[in-house]
Amino acid sequence: MNPLLRRLRHDLFATPADGLITVALLAVIGAGGASFLRWAFSQARWAVIQANSTLFAVGRYPIDQQWRLWLLTALLAAATGITWGMLRSHPRPDRGGTLWPRNDRIAVGLLVALSLLLPWMLGLSPSVQLRWLAITAVLVLLRWLAGRFGPLLPGPFKRLLPLGLPLLYLIGMVLIGGGLGLASVSPSEWGGLLLTLLQSSFAILLCFPLGVLLALGRRSELPLLRWGSVLYIEFIRGAPLITLLFLGQNMLGFLLPGGLAPERVWRAAWVLTLFAAAYLAEAVRSGLAAVPRGQLEAARSLGMSMPQAFASVVLPQALRVALPSMVGQFISLLQDTTLLSLIGLMELLGTARTVMANPAFLGRNAEVYFTLAVLFWCCCAALGLGSRALERRLDPAAIARSG
Repeated sequence: MNPLLRRLRHDLFATPADGLITVALLAVIGAGGASFLRWAFSQARWAVIQANSTLFAVGRYPIDQQWRLWLLTALLAAATGITWGMLRSHPRPDRGGTLWPRNDRIAVGLLVALSLLLPWMLGLSPSVQLRWLAITAVLVLLRWLAGRFGPLLPGPFKRLLPLGLPLLYLIGMVLIGGGLGLASVSPSEWGGLLLTLLQSSFAILLCFPLGVLLALGRRSELPLLRWGSVLYIEFIRGAPLITLLFLGQNMLGFLLPGGLAPERVWRAAWVLTLFAAAYLAEAVRSGLAAVPRGQLEAARSLGMSMPQAFASVVLPQALRVALPSMVGQFISLLQDTTLLSLIGLMELLGTARTVMANPAFLGRNAEVYFTLAVLFWCCCAALGLGSRALERRLDPAAIARSG
C-alpha cells in the first residue's frame, strides 16, 4: 500500500468510530467551505475593499508622504527576514546543514502567492504591485541568508542583533510622525492597520519591562514595594480596559498642565501599556514561581549578588516558562486595540465603521468584517509562529543538541 494511503488510514480510519467521525467532519467542513466559496465568488461585492484599501491600510495619511511608509515596510520586511532566519537556523547534524523546514517553505510560498494575488485582487496599480513583490523578495532573500549564515556569525554579534529592533522602532517613529528634516504628520491623520500596529507594538515593547519589574516587585521583601505592586496589579486587573481608556482620554487633560497632556493617540497607547503590564506581571510571576528556590541559592553560593543572580539565572528560566502566556497576552493586546474605536480613534475597526456608514457601501458589512478578521488573523498568526520558533530556540534540549 502507498505510504501516504497507509498513513491516512492509520490517522483517520483506524477504527470504525474514527472513520465515522472523519466522514462527519469532512462533510461539515465541505459544506461550510462550499457555502463560503459560493458567497465569496458569486455574492460578495469586494469593491468596498478595493475602493478603500488605502484607508484600511494607513487611514488619512497624506498621499505625498506615503513613501515613508513604504520605506518603513521594506525595513520591517528586512528585519523580519533576518529574525526569522536566525530563529530557525538550528544546525541539523543528521541532515548535514542548516534547517529550512517544510513549514517555512510553505510560509514562503504563501507570502509569494499573497504578494502576487492580493494587489491584483484589490485593483492596485502596477507600481504598487511591483513594490509588494520587491518587499517580499527582500524578506525571503534575507530569511535565506540569515538561515544559511546565521550559525556562522560570532557570538557577540548575534547577541547585539536584538538591539537593532528598538533602533528600528525609533526610526519607524521618525518616518511615521516626522522629524530630522521630514515633514510632521499629525497623529490625528494616522489610522487603519497603521494605527493598530503602532498602538499594539508600542504597548508590547514597553509593557514587557514594566511587567517584569512589577513581578519582581510583587515578590520583593520590601513591604512598600511589594504592596505597591500588588495594589497596582489588582486595581488594573479589576477595571475593564474600556473604562481605563475613557479615564485616560478625559482625565489626563485635567490632571496635567496645559500643553503637557499627550495627543489622544499616545494617551491610548500608554493606557494599553499600563493595562498589559499588570497582566504580563502575573505571567512572569508564574514563571518565577516555577523556578526552584535552589537555583537562586546556588547562584548566591557562587558569589553572585541578588541582582546578578536574578538577571543571569532566575529570570532567563522564568521567562522561558512564561513565554507562551506572555505571547497570549500580546495577542490579546493586539485584539484589544479594537476598543480604541469607541474613544474616537480610527484604527481598523473604527475605519471599518466609517466605511460601512458610507451610503455607497451600505449592506457590505460581511465583506468588511471578513477582511478585518483576515488581517487580525495574519497578525496574530505571525506572533504565534514567532513565539513557537523562539520557544524551540530556547529549548534546553535543542541547545544541547546544537552545541
